[in-house]
Amino acid sequence: MGRKPFPSYSHVIKYIFEQLPLYQNIGPKALRYDLQNISSLMQYLGEPHKKFPSIHIAGTNGKGTTAHLLSAVFQQAGCKTGLYTSPHYVDFRERIRLNGQMIPENFVLDFFNQHVELIKSSKPSYFELSVALAFDYFASENVDIAIIEVGLGGRLDSTNIINPLLSVITNISLDHTQILGNTIGEIAFEKAGIIKPGIPVVIGERHPESEPIFKQVAKERNASIYFADELCDFGDIFEWEETLMDGPFLPKNIRCALSSVLVFKKYYPQWSLPLKSVIQAIQHFKKLTNYIGRWQVLSDQPMIIADGAHNLDAWEATIAYLSQIKFAKLYFVMGFVNDKAIDGILGLLPKDAFYFFCQAKVIRALPARQLFDQAKEAGLQGTADFPVVAEAFEAAKRMAKKDDLIFIGGSIFVVGEIL
Repeated sequence: MGRKPFPSYSHVIKYIFEQLPLYQNIGPKALRYDLQNISSLMQYLGEPHKKFPSIHIAGTNGKGTTAHLLSAVFQQAGCKTGLYTSPHYVDFRERIRLNGQMIPENFVLDFFNQHVELIKSSKPSYFELSVALAFDYFASENVDIAIIEVGLGGRLDSTNIINPLLSVITNISLDHTQILGNTIGEIAFEKAGIIKPGIPVVIGERHPESEPIFKQVAKERNASIYFADELCDFGDIFEWEETLMDGPFLPKNIRCALSSVLVFKKYYPQWSLPLKSVIQAIQHFKKLTNYIGRWQVLSDQPMIIADGAHNLDAWEATIAYLSQIKFAKLYFVMGFVNDKAIDGILGLLPKDAFYFFCQAKVIRALPARQLFDQAKEAGLQGTADFPVVAEAFEAAKRMAKKDDLIFIGGSIFVVGEIL
């Protein structure tokens, strides 16, 4: 194909989405259940994952926000900070950031052109390739530290080739059960896979089924284990002006991030992370990291909130939190993927709200009409007449008055099409 087969960044993205096994399109079939391929990619690229210090974050909910919080802490302290998260909402480059800024299009283009034959011969998954790209970028930029969020699980996740300075597991709940297991214990075992020999680990939340597993794995690997509820109450450290617009999960994520900072400072006192800097970072983390898509307030009149909550635990917290907000009428713009068990979620949703059922532009999207039928059985009222996300959103805005609330969610793909 010649030396420069990809003439532009847009051609690279087209190739990624059309030629690589993509989880958002085909689900678990896109995954590899071993680290052999990513290890081979790393070896070919010169082991970039060994050229920068890192913090590794796993968990069911909150790992992305915790990653952004920790990235902000190191940025505020003057460190050149890489951040790898997934999935993205709008632009693929959201996954790979340096001091809050997305990886340049030219770097992505050059990476693909330089390694096109390797990509075609090794046939990496979409996620494997994004991890390889991120680690190569962080190494080339000589980052002081990189905050790495696990994609799915932990033990066999492509990010698990790193040997971090600190491991963090935010929490455990039932999600991706067809891949990780049907019980909290089975899922905890997969998440515990990021615990490394001799490397401290912070656990964000306790659960009677996951706690003994984490303790056992940490003991086997001689890794000191810390639980956030024993380490700090962020209210004792600084006054956080918690508002209803912060979302239901931020206090827990702040506690987990602060606990992680405290443990990090204990083991690596040579890093300068003064308390004043940490406080400033947490108070301004959204701006520092260009944080989007998670309890994001898009409008005040009517109030419009977008959030990617997509499992039962997240939805329980979301519904409870929404009940604290004052509004006249509640509208949902909602869509799910087709491999989620949503009956429990539908049973939680308020029956006095009105729903605009839609489907994102991904192969795995649950058809809007099918969602409508399931929701109707759960006693919900709404319409599937606007299956395109943007059309559903516009219809909701036409119906809503200034004192109403529109909530967009069910899938990060739905939220992404609004943003």
